Amino acid sequence: RLPVREALRQLTADGLVSHVPNVGFAVARLSQAEFDQIYLMRQLLETELISRLPRPTTRQLQRIIDLNAECAAAAERLDLVEMRLRNHDFHFEIFRLGDLALVIDELERLWNWAAPYHTIYLFSADSRRTVLEEHEAMIEALRSGDNARLAELMTTHRHGSETQLGVMLNGPLIRPT
Repeated sequence: RLPVREALRQLTADGLVSHVPNVGFAVARLSQAEFDQIYLMRQLLETELISRLPRPTTRQLQRIIDLNAECAAAAERLDLVEMRLRNHDFHFEIFRLGDLALVIDELERLWNWAAPYHTIYLFSADSRRTVLEEHEAMIEALRSGDNARLAELMTTHRHGSETQLGVMLNGPLIRPT
């Protein structure tokens, strides 16, 4: 009971679960305004982080390529939860090329807030295909050490899911600048 209670407290503190006294816990739902703010913060933090990344070693680049292959395999099997998890791993393997641990931790928190919505985005075959094509372009930018191009690709990539999920949430979107 104690580990479960502590886990629920942590999920509540992270904003992923809400607690109603004498009723129980429920998965928190994001409003459109909260969703827009999450994507704004992601844009700012991801762009800054990417601009400071060192060129990956051959081993690091291979790990990113392998994660993308795992993401593609999950897409092929229509295992959307696994695809979302491997997509997360792909991006964070890139982010962790840098040494901004606090920024990366904050990005992880933001990603976790929006994670349930990302699986919805992956229901579309077109979305899955686009995700994988954009990952390939990101790998090429990493390979060439072109952080400006990588940041541009990441903004486009992020905007695709933001647009689709914003339509699902039925509200205005923050546009990338």
